[in-house]
Amino acid sequence: MRKNANNRKLARTVVTDPVHFLAFGFGAGLLPWAPGTFGSIPGLLLAWITLPLSMEWKLMVASALVMAGIWVCGESARRLGIHDHPGIVWDEITGMYLTLLVAPTQIAYWALAFALFRLFDIWKPWPIRDLDHRMAGGVGIMLDDLVAALYAAILLAFAGWFIG
Repeated sequence: MRKNANNRKLARTVVTDPVHFLAFGFGAGLLPWAPGTFGSIPGLLLAWITLPLSMEWKLMVASALVMAGIWVCGESARRLGIHDHPGIVWDEITGMYLTLLVAPTQIAYWALAFALFRLFDIWKPWPIRDLDHRMAGGVGIMLDDLVAALYAAILLAFAGWFIG
């Protein structure tokens, strides 16, 4: 019973505080299982919405996501008193968006981009795990997902090179 009360309290906090609402991916991070995976979906939707934009504008969106994420994630974690709470998914939104910047606009590539980003974000190969544990605040929360996005983007580029 205590866990349900804590979950309801967290949900109330998230939906009433704009910082938490953003950090928790508009509520996606409140899901009890796989919040990071569900938190990546808004990043996918944002990439789809920004498809008509030029790469310069997409890079500006990406920069805004990163800069805002450093503050939003850090502030949300500070207010919760938990570094990188599993429900904080702004970093997944940003990482997914960044990964999709290099993916051709074909469903197979986007599915591969999603799978690769989630794989690296969950697996956390070197130096992702070290970054996750050593860096404090919003920078630490964001940086591990940015490196996971970089790893996924590199593999996508290789896949495109081999396939294309």
